[in-house]
Amino acid sequence: MATEGEYESILCVKPDVNVYRIPPRASNRGVRAADWKLDAPDWTGRMRVTARGKVAFIKLEDKISGELFAQAPVDEYPGIAIETVSDSSRYFVLRIQDESGRSAFIGIGFGDRGDSFDFNVALQDHFKWVKQELEISKQSQTPDNTPKLDLGFKEGQTITLNIGQGRKRDKSRPQSAGGFGLLPPPPSGGGSKIAPPPMSSSSNDNDGGSNTGCLLDLDSSNSNSVVQPNPNPAGGSDMWGDFSAPENSMSPLANDDGSTNWQQF
Repeated sequence: MATEGEYESILCVKPDVNVYRIPPRASNRGVRAADWKLDAPDWTGRMRVTARGKVAFIKLEDKISGELFAQAPVDEYPGIAIETVSDSSRYFVLRIQDESGRSAFIGIGFGDRGDSFDFNVALQDHFKWVKQELEISKQSQTPDNTPKLDLGFKEGQTITLNIGQGRKRDKSRPQSAGGFGLLPPPPSGGGSKIAPPPMSSSSNDNDGGSNTGCLLDLDSSNSNSVVQPNPNPAGGSDMWGDFSAPENSMSPLANDDGSTNWQQF
């Protein structure tokens, strides 16, 4: 039974329930609702299912005033306190008790099949919770003999932690002085190359000759290079040609009157 000081929770409330007087049970066979006077219930009111601790209470109350007509304490379900009939799911046999402990069996029924389903589920959920609480209490009282994993340090055991030792090396690509990446080399495939620029007239003769030779030597390894033509095809050492004996020359001839005529040789 419920103990003092436990709060009462409401499990289910149904506004319409019928109460029937049932004949005494003649044998151990199941109770049939067809043996009751279903068209003339003996009392009609509302039903409220509450729970106090592990015990559920089915209370039959007046619809208007809420006055208690009868109540049935339920210690287990299914059990002797409430039974189902054999020919319908909407009717039950209920054992009611008064304050002095006297009990009697009555029949109750619902007009809607959904109401009887909710009533049945409310009782099942409550006693399922009671069963789980009993299992938990048994497990807490039973000593745990399973070996436990010991993760503690043994006597004299030490560990070493390396904190902040990892360093990441940044291997970045080299950059030029201007901050830009190096340009890729030119393609090695075939194609014409640009010839070196001609020597400036303001440069010295010795410097111009050596620079031209260096450029020609660097570019001579490539068969596709364009070689600067020799300005002296005759093979002379003077790159400017022989100005001492031109092919066509002019010589002055003096006249008697003092004028000068030019004669071509």
